[in-house]
Amino acid sequence: MLPNSKIRGLFRLFRFELPFTAGICVLLGELLALGKLPGMQEMLLGFLSVFCISATSLILNDYFDIEIDRINSPERPLPSGKVTKTEVIALSITVALLGFIAGLIISPAALFVLIIVWLVGFLYNWKFKKAGLIGNMMVCFSVGMTFIFGGIAVGKPFEILVWFFAVWVMFVDLGEEIAADAMDVEGDRAAGSRSLAVRLGREKALQVSAVIFLVVVCISFIPFISGWLSFVYLFPVLPTDIVIIYSTIKLLDARLTNRRKYIRLIYLSGMVALVIILIIRMLE
Repeated sequence: MLPNSKIRGLFRLFRFELPFTAGICVLLGELLALGKLPGMQEMLLGFLSVFCISATSLILNDYFDIEIDRINSPERPLPSGKVTKTEVIALSITVALLGFIAGLIISPAALFVLIIVWLVGFLYNWKFKKAGLIGNMMVCFSVGMTFIFGGIAVGKPFEILVWFFAVWVMFVDLGEEIAADAMDVEGDRAAGSRSLAVRLGREKALQVSAVIFLVVVCISFIPFISGWLSFVYLFPVLPTDIVIIYSTIKLLDARLTNRRKYIRLIYLSGMVALVIILIIRMLE
């Protein structure tokens, strides 16, 4: 039997809030595509498959990122010695297989998309994490595909709202990725990363992320102007836009010593907004 410290270390590798959010995006993609509540099997399999593939990417990230984490996050399970590399690989394979099995039950097309997303995640962790903007775009692609996968899971991958939210979350994630790289610039520079923060400097990289977050706020009104969504959805969208604007202003303030928390605030506000949108959609 594994000791409690090792079990806790293995569970920490999942970073549950991130794959949970990916699963929520799938459910919302299903709702947006159908315009109604999908069946229980569609919801469970859609959530589980993407949760597992997202978790696998995060687990592999710890494996390939161990040297950077020794500098930036020495308390993580691998650099702290709570788990071994072999255990991380075994966990990654097991979780990936669970995701693929769930995808195959949905449809061959769903399995194909999951394999593509898994491959992008693997290549990112293996070779492209240090590639700067290219690596950031690979992460954004995987995030955006959660909505499109939701459409695929219910047989309607081309609905306009599905694609809008896919693009919206891609921009949110791109801004977060660039800002997070700016916070980790010392460790990334030591590891040979070519992130925007390493190439341009922390403050210029944060300015780039600020422009992206401004785009996020601007495009958030497209569904209402186009009539794709009723104005009741402004209830979760407007507070999120306010949080993004506030957090962006804070991220641009070089006098602050702890700006990382504002990246997390943007992420949490987006997650809450998606959950509220999901609830509203279920009640319509």
